[in-house]
Amino acid sequence: MTHRNIYMTDELQAIYDQTVEFVEREVTPHGEQWEVDGKVPREVLKKMGDLGMFGLRVPVEHGGLGLGMLASATFSEALGASTFGGFDVSVLVHTDMAGPHLINSGTKEQLDQWLPGVLSGDTILSIGVSEPDAGSDVAGMRTTAVRDGDGWRINGTKTYITNAVYGNMTIVAARTSTENRYGITMFLVPAGTEGFSVAKKLDKHGWRCSDTAELVFDNVWVGDDQVLGTVDRGFYETMRNFQNERMVLVGMGVGAAQVALNQTLEHVQNRPAFGGHLWDLGAIRQRLAMRQAELDAVRASMYHAAWIGDVGEDNVKEMSGVKAYGAEVVNNANLLSRVKPGMLVA
Repeated sequence: MTHRNIYMTDELQAIYDQTVEFVEREVTPHGEQWEVDGKVPREVLKKMGDLGMFGLRVPVEHGGLGLGMLASATFSEALGASTFGGFDVSVLVHTDMAGPHLINSGTKEQLDQWLPGVLSGDTILSIGVSEPDAGSDVAGMRTTAVRDGDGWRINGTKTYITNAVYGNMTIVAARTSTENRYGITMFLVPAGTEGFSVAKKLDKHGWRCSDTAELVFDNVWVGDDQVLGTVDRGFYETMRNFQNERMVLVGMGVGAAQVALNQTLEHVQNRPAFGGHLWDLGAIRQRLAMRQAELDAVRASMYHAAWIGDVGEDNVKEMSGVKAYGAEVVNNANLLSRVKPGMLVA
């Protein structure tokens, strides 16, 4: 088995290879229709659950593989090979953006109740943090949860929530303290809960097969057994997973950008121009070499930052840099790949 980088074990390499094979067979041939339909078929997500793809980060005692950030980096890059970002993000919100909150903060009873469905793909998760006036500014959220008997009343709105239109449960962040700016609590809110509704399915320019919702919480009541983690500590519980979220978004971009560069290479090697092919022009080869070197640097930095996290050290600086630089590199690679007949690479 040929390993792609120094951090790859046989197990991680197998995860990468099997995921790439899955998306080539089950996703890429159908992705255009999913973009039209505005959703990823649930039977595809179920297949992934049956193959164990949703259990990479789930503890062994709960039926998963109990792996770390390197597994998520590997998985996200392999998903990116699908070339359909809407599919990639639908999966990664479930496994790496919402799922970790349940795994990190759930009680034994909550884990026993919800994890089997999360693993199988019967319970698709979303994470409800972003609001019309509060995205990355988590502490600025206005959705509130007020104590009511042996539970809480949630009121407010969320927006840009992936998987919430067709998903089964949203992990909702709400303000529970008026005195503490960071007094936020996470709640488990299943679809169909009274007062919890999808106000609008967003019609997007891209990633159209990922269902994205505006949510309304109109006097929604949830019991104390639906509190996820510690009351008023949800801000810190949210921050705990931010490096993982940054990483998998870069990972899926790296996977897609590599496909774009591979397609561009094939095009310029076969595109007739100036009595030869575009590949014969030194400027073309230099531009491709630069984009590939930049992408290789992002990939290597991402896996290194993941390794730092896996050995138990703080990787905020490293992973933040990977996200900032990686987004630019991925965009540049994708811009370069937009080659049409009769158009010289710009």
